[in-house]
Amino acid sequence: MTMKPTVDMALFLTAVLKGAHATRQRHLNQARLIQAAIQQRWQLENPWRWQLKHLQWLMREHLADHSPHSRYYYGLTVRLIVRRLGKERDWGEMCR
Repeated sequence: MTMKPTVDMALFLTAVLKGAHATRQRHLNQARLIQAAIQQRWQLENPWRWQLKHLQWLMREHLADHSPHSRYYYGLTVRLIVRRLGKERDWGEMCR
């Protein structure tokens, strides 16, 4: 049984979401999928508790079978998450 995450990614990302409605929706959908993947792997659904290793795992292993196009767009969403966490300076490699 999959539990619905209690942390609302729409509220979490509000401060950093910009652009067209379709772009914002894509980021929100991907952020929810990222949240679910990290929750399933590490039982961490709250993005404020995520570490660099969690997002690196997502990009390197969880998305390994996805197309380069898909990984690129997930990478953009990861950048927004890192920006929202205020970790751009610490986790700069995720923002490039």
